[in-house]
Amino acid sequence: MTELLRTPLYDWHVAHHGRMVEFGGWEMPVQYTGIVEEHHAVRRAAGLFDISHMGRLGFRGPQAGEFLQHLVTCRVDNLAVHQIRYGLMCREDGGVLDDVLVYRLEDSFGLVVNAGNRLKLLPWIAAQQSQFDCDVSDHTTNAVMLALQGPQVLAILQPLTTTDLASIKYYFGCTADVASVPVYLSRTGYTGEDGVELVLDAAAARALADKLLTLGVKPCGLGCRDTLRLEAAMPLYGHELTESIDPLTAGLQFAVKLDKPDFIGKAALVEIAKRTDRPVRVGLQLAGRRIAREGAAVFVGDTRLGEVTSGTFSPTLDKVIAMAYVVPNFSSIGTAVEVDIRGKREAATVVKLPFYQRKK
Repeated sequence: MTELLRTPLYDWHVAHHGRMVEFGGWEMPVQYTGIVEEHHAVRRAAGLFDISHMGRLGFRGPQAGEFLQHLVTCRVDNLAVHQIRYGLMCREDGGVLDDVLVYRLEDSFGLVVNAGNRLKLLPWIAAQQSQFDCDVSDHTTNAVMLALQGPQVLAILQPLTTTDLASIKYYFGCTADVASVPVYLSRTGYTGEDGVELVLDAAAARALADKLLTLGVKPCGLGCRDTLRLEAAMPLYGHELTESIDPLTAGLQFAVKLDKPDFIGKAALVEIAKRTDRPVRVGLQLAGRRIAREGAAVFVGDTRLGEVTSGTFSPTLDKVIAMAYVVPNFSSIGTAVEVDIRGKREAATVVKLPFYQRKK
């Protein structure tokens, strides 16, 4: 059995009563005081997540930008310095290897990948590298990455830094000092709330985390990270995204630039884009309180429409919600369906995504 990795904040999580579980090859906190309480803290105030398990890769060299342009579905060539863009890495047949964030830095590029995919992607990236003058490095274990999410995050952080946080646009970053700690700060996140993500030296991470807790920020685990992202209809790799699901079917057309020069999977995606019979990712609101888990079949009468990819109880909406892939003829908002939950049908309705959207 492979030994689980631990982030530099593992002892901090244990000291704050984090319940540790396996996730993507790492030992991570699933919750501290409770998923619902932590969820509400992020929606109403501020929550702190250790996301150091996310893979962080560096691309440096004369053709670093061209190499990334070839690897991912989004455009890289027109990124401004410190701009960040969501994209996907695909197989030649269009199946998704991972969804990623591309960072344009001063003299290099960064790539944040999902924890469970890092070890799969490293050899795959290396296999594509020979025709490009670019060095690829793995910085995952060299530093800590924290996510501070919630409507009060900027107000809490602003007294700790001379950087004007409000001036940083969404999906942009900068170097800054926070509580005298040098960080790379970006206006990014995976909760549907405002907030920032910080990359910093591991030696300074515990003191900064302790400081944030004294200011009213609540430690949060993977449990509420999942309920938050699902309310915001953000896809999760292994659920809404897999190697057998392409990004167009997943509804991520905004991140696939078929008009850019060739990239891995482009030819397949051009053909997929012509199809009108592709399954559609939809939101479901269930009538009862039973949760539809991944794999639960969706029906209208005896016709099987598809299956659930993620489901949970929504603390914000006080309703059971799910995302599913269904055949296009039954994907319209308002369509009445049924979900088979452990052999018993539960009434549900197709609803607009996202389930929750913060007020700007």
